Amino acid sequence: MLKSSDHISGELMHTWAKDLFGFCRSLTGPGVRETLSYLTELMPELTTHSVATGTSAFDWSVPEEWTIREAYIEDESGKRILDFKDSNLHVVGYSVPIDQWMDLKELDNHLHSVPDQPDAIPYVTSYYSRRWGFCIPHELRESLKEGRYRAYIDSDIKPGFMNYGELIIEGDTKEEVLLSTYICHPSMANNELSGPIVTTALAQWLTSLGNTRYTYRIIFVPETIGSIVYLSRHYEYLQNYVVAGFVVTCVGDDRAYSFLPSRKGRTLSDRVAQHVLTHMVGDYDRYTYFERGSDERQYCSPGIDLPVCSIMRSKYGTYPEYHTSLDNLDLINPIGLEGSFKVLQRVIQVLEENYYYQASFPCEPQLGKRGMYPTLSKKGSADEHRLLMDVLAHADGEMDLLDLANHLGQDVTILLPIIKRLREAELLNLIR
Repeated sequence: MLKSSDHISGELMHTWAKDLFGFCRSLTGPGVRETLSYLTELMPELTTHSVATGTSAFDWSVPEEWTIREAYIEDESGKRILDFKDSNLHVVGYSVPIDQWMDLKELDNHLHSVPDQPDAIPYVTSYYSRRWGFCIPHELRESLKEGRYRAYIDSDIKPGFMNYGELIIEGDTKEEVLLSTYICHPSMANNELSGPIVTTALAQWLTSLGNTRYTYRIIFVPETIGSIVYLSRHYEYLQNYVVAGFVVTCVGDDRAYSFLPSRKGRTLSDRVAQHVLTHMVGDYDRYTYFERGSDERQYCSPGIDLPVCSIMRSKYGTYPEYHTSLDNLDLINPIGLEGSFKVLQRVIQVLEENYYYQASFPCEPQLGKRGMYPTLSKKGSADEHRLLMDVLAHADGEMDLLDLANHLGQDVTILLPIIKRLREAELLNLIR
């Protein structure tokens, strides 16, 4: 199998998360470019692309660019009730500029909170409709007294660019594995940062290998509009060459592992993901495509039909901190990040070794003369060679290694040394 990585640790990835946490990301704007600039320091071959406002992509077009500099609410005494500087979740994403005094009733129409989580700041956006608003802990909202308040947002929405990052690691073949993650959420750790961080670690590891069987296409896009734009430019090529793909998101906590399949459910991506989770993790949460919610919606859509699924820790929308300020650096941890990295690393290792094999001879070969079977026959003498014989007995060229391992109830990693031994003895042929 491909070698593992010694220099990538959960602690290192968590350090990256700390560095990136405060950037104010959205679909567009300076926060996305700052994030891509930071990631380029970690992946020098990452290229940043710019797509102008108004560019068409299927049924969509690239939105105007949003920039926010300052925002706050203050009362009549000049006391600031909340400040964007304290949390970039305090402002509804894509809020238009405003500087206006108003009474509490009018202000309250522009406030968002979560009654069930009174100490949390919710994450709220209004990408495609013009409005302004503030996000506030519910306990603070309830404590506001009648009076006059100043709502101030220094922002602008104007023609600009949407940016995304792309890294292509050439392999021995043109067949590709796609890794996609998103860079459009502000300060949230599991739902946002864990994906690009673990993906960056995978990119560093793949680059360090020197050569791989597959070509790896790794993209960092704004969710939804970013993947749609990317597909509009590349989907015909991807349809011809992508053999497996994964959306990397929500991979930072250590509560669970989760799997969300592709629309078709039996792609190579689905098979390898479930195999690795079964043998490496054991128990994991299984979802259906009806419970989709990230960019697999675009990659698996009719007319695109890429083999893309998701391996996650706690799935988006299922954990209480999701889309709030409680999804912070305390929620993700080195153990969660490193575990996700190792699972996805194993997925890639298995993909790289997943060939079709066929036995070289009809009937059983004479294994004894090759030192692969006892020459003294007695009760139980063949037991330790049973798995080797089972591999030969089922290597008909019609099952790939994943199917063979699943049929035998074994982890692929257990079969690989047996495959190697049989091939060295010229008893097994790699046919495709």
